[in-house]
Amino acid sequence: MAAGQKQKRKKNKKKTTRTKSTAPIPALVPAEAFKDGMRRLAAGVTIITTQHDGELGGLTATAVCSLSAEPPQLLVCVNRTAAAHNIIDRGERLCVNVLARGHRKLAARFAGQNGIFGPERFRAGRWTSLTTGAPALTDALVSFDCTVSEKLHASTHTIFIGRVVDVRMQGNGKPLLYASGEYASIQALVAAMRRKRNAARKTGGKIKPV
Repeated sequence: MAAGQKQKRKKNKKKTTRTKSTAPIPALVPAEAFKDGMRRLAAGVTIITTQHDGELGGLTATAVCSLSAEPPQLLVCVNRTAAAHNIIDRGERLCVNVLARGHRKLAARFAGQNGIFGPERFRAGRWTSLTTGAPALTDALVSFDCTVSEKLHASTHTIFIGRVVDVRMQGNGKPLLYASGEYASIQALVAAMRRKRNAARKTGGKIKPV
């Protein structure tokens, strides 16, 4: 390519600049109000697992979402105080196991609700491993096996971006959800909403979120 063409192409390139907003920053809502609002956001329940140098870790999480299909990526948000956090950070591998509604006790176990921590949590459930070696729940609705490609620190949490290197799916079970501080199925949430709607009709009041 001639030097003149290169120079012309450079001139045609648009410059991108980043500017900081000068708008006043409003006060943040109280943490408790934010938490109460987020409890009304129903979410699928997962168990995030990892292993590094023979050390196992796992925790129950709802802060999981897809990021891109090409390449296949997802992201998970993990509190840096969680024991599994440092294992994920060091080993740079994780498996996202999507739970069915029959996994309520297992979800509570990996959430630490019964005082069980570390590798002891894996004494319940049936586990195998896929490509990365992170534990995969054999009867999970789906398990996404990932290598960590990026880590972003955000306040008390780390956002781990995982490239999906393996996936295992198990039939068409019903997903386990978490809303209003409780584990529930879709059917249970719908039934609760119907009860509220019927009560509102009788009293003439408004329907409150489940």
